[in-house]
Amino acid sequence: MTSRVRVLDTTHLRPELPPGHATTFKLSPFDTLFLALPPIQRIFFYDDGGGASLPPFPAIIHSLQASLAAILSVFSPLAGRLAACPDGDLVVDCSPDALCHGIRFVQAEYSGDAADMRRLARDAEHDIEAFVQLVPQLAVGRLPAPLLAVQFMRAWAAAWRGGSLAAAGLVTPPTFDRAVIMRYPKAEAASRKFARLCAPDLPTVNTMPELDWARQSRRTYLLDAGQIQSLKRRIAQQRQSAGTDGENQPPPSTYVAVASLLWTSMARAKHPDPAANASDPSDDDAYLLFPADCRRRMRPPMDPGFFGNCVKLCFARGTASKLLCRDDDDGALAHAAGALRRAIREQVEEKDPLGDADRWAETYQGIPPERRSQQGSSHRFMAYEVDFGWGQPSRAEIVSMYSPEVAMLVGGPHGAVEVSVALGRDLIDGFEACFMSLLSAYSR
Repeated sequence: MTSRVRVLDTTHLRPELPPGHATTFKLSPFDTLFLALPPIQRIFFYDDGGGASLPPFPAIIHSLQASLAAILSVFSPLAGRLAACPDGDLVVDCSPDALCHGIRFVQAEYSGDAADMRRLARDAEHDIEAFVQLVPQLAVGRLPAPLLAVQFMRAWAAAWRGGSLAAAGLVTPPTFDRAVIMRYPKAEAASRKFARLCAPDLPTVNTMPELDWARQSRRTYLLDAGQIQSLKRRIAQQRQSAGTDGENQPPPSTYVAVASLLWTSMARAKHPDPAANASDPSDDDAYLLFPADCRRRMRPPMDPGFFGNCVKLCFARGTASKLLCRDDDDGALAHAAGALRRAIREQVEEKDPLGDADRWAETYQGIPPERRSQQGSSHRFMAYEVDFGWGQPSRAEIVSMYSPEVAMLVGGPHGAVEVSVALGRDLIDGFEACFMSLLSAYSR
């Protein structure tokens, strides 16, 4: 792979912290779940349309560095390091010794011209090789490891513009203590169990094999607010006509509607011949793995300012033959939406979110990979609202896909939802055909 990126400068930014700040935070089960996965990396593109709306590059760098150093004094764990204690506990270390390393801030130059950069920022098909080169390499294979290289966030953008945390929507100061989570009876044991499963050779972490992205295709699609509303209405109508709805059941949420569309399209791409799948009625289960936010479901609920992982991996189980049926009126999306809503209700809303934590690993391992689709991230992450003073990004993409087959969501402008899909090159065209056909059918 020929590098198209040349590093110009690397600096380390160190936050100034007040005396008496907490120095360590023990990881919860919601944290240790991710030890085997690569760190999430996003890339933001800005397009001035050929004009001069962007500030000079040196001014941008100076302001980004100053504002990042300032905001890290508020979000101190992001300047810390993930570390293993002698007793086996894993912690976020915010001690002076950990913070002295600082945050690595990399300036780099891309060798392509403006037309090449606009292609990267606009094409639905990802240039994965270029995207991978445009994010910094992170040394996170062994503890202690840094928690953040460069991460764009509302608070950082507000600090760059000289605004307050309240202006960034952070009315409540961020908190980082996992004590509420760790008070749950199964939390301590579950956290240690996941650490053993996901990082059996501590201090080595991030052991998942690197994806062969040469065999993978990634594409991005934008669902506007009108398409999403039409999709919701059609799903609700189908459920009612099938007699599966109670009179008081609300219409599907944006998340459920979009996830249903993705699940159905991915299942059809992987099983283009429904008749072949129906040959064995006993093998008719299909699954969607998806993350669910548990903050409001914890008892007591998490502090509104809690800044940390509180996401549970859930799974919806549906009937493959219903998802794969090609009849436009077959209720496939309604079936998917019903399975998703049932999973959220049974696994998050009606039960203790950590009540089955001791069985999470076994449940995941018991789902056949060939019958599993995965969806990650959330449309509630409003990447396109991050404004550093020179406008919103023209494109925000996740670079670090953790699975060869996964769909990622992000909130788009004006109520839209952006979907980035990673599939094998032999599946992506089939997915797109199903996705666009279903979307057009349910947008009429």
